[in-house]
Amino acid sequence: MEILAFGVQSDEKPMIEQAFQGHHEVHGLDVFLNEDTALIATGHEVISTSVNCDLGAGVLENLAAGGTRMIAQRSTGFNNVDLKTAERLGLTVARVSYYSPHSVAEFAWTLAMAVNRRIVRASTRTRDFDFRLDGLMGRDMHGRTAGVLGTGKIGEAFARIAHGFGMRLLGWDVAENPACRKLGMTYVSKERLLAESDLVTLHVPLVPETHRLIDGPALRTMRDDAILVNSSRGGLVDTAALVAELRAGRFTGVGLDVYEAEAGLFFLDKSLEAVEDDTLARLVTFPNVLVTSHQAYYTVDAVSQIIETTVRNVLDYTAGRRSENVLVPRS
Repeated sequence: MEILAFGVQSDEKPMIEQAFQGHHEVHGLDVFLNEDTALIATGHEVISTSVNCDLGAGVLENLAAGGTRMIAQRSTGFNNVDLKTAERLGLTVARVSYYSPHSVAEFAWTLAMAVNRRIVRASTRTRDFDFRLDGLMGRDMHGRTAGVLGTGKIGEAFARIAHGFGMRLLGWDVAENPACRKLGMTYVSKERLLAESDLVTLHVPLVPETHRLIDGPALRTMRDDAILVNSSRGGLVDTAALVAELRAGRFTGVGLDVYEAEAGLFFLDKSLEAVEDDTLARLVTFPNVLVTSHQAYYTVDAVSQIIETTVRNVLDYTAGRRSENVLVPRS
């Protein structure tokens, strides 16, 4: 059986091909699945998708009409998948329920340190042989407060890093993590966490209840000199409200690895095109903002785990097995 994989990065392609070797043939595409590209999947029973692929109702209808019966999502998040439509159409959907939490947690910490210590600005200056320190002053993280919104595996990994730096830990989640408690984390309301934290980091899934979790009122609750990091999902932050606060001169730094409207932008080269997204164009102009292209998960360790799980999900489908990764079971 030939499997069609959408949204495959060049670094990822040989890893996918090697992982499927001896099982099924896989054809990796650098294009993302959407209504315009769905017809490419015609005749392929199994396809694999990335988090920025469009798996809305219209796309799923086209896939089902073309003979697709199984979708193997190469990510933990599945907010891009219309699960109700998939179930109605008899499409099996599986995801990667777990991969290295350290990849995302370490990158989130990297973003926090980069904006705190003005690393990008300093690097740009020294490339021009400008070695002044003006405007590069940061702050010690030791003794300050880290607020972790979402204390699952990734949030816990981030908390361990912050604890190692000697930070006070505040947490917010629907369920407390005993491991975070052992680190000295105090669970508080979202409002108190935002008000008391010097560093706020987001590690919650994007579901209807968390959409724009950090909205205008939440941003205004935060300290003027706080650092905000989002390496989870772009829809957790109201970007227009964030821009308004940044224009008012607030926040020491903001590190974003995800963006509300990143689909059709992230993972693609848009350097020679006019920027149509005015909000993103404004966001990247702030000197205290660092935007990266949804790369927090992108380590050899994490990607290897994602691909290995994807292979297992496909093999489980062909063998009629069901695992904890299945979101919509085989009908």
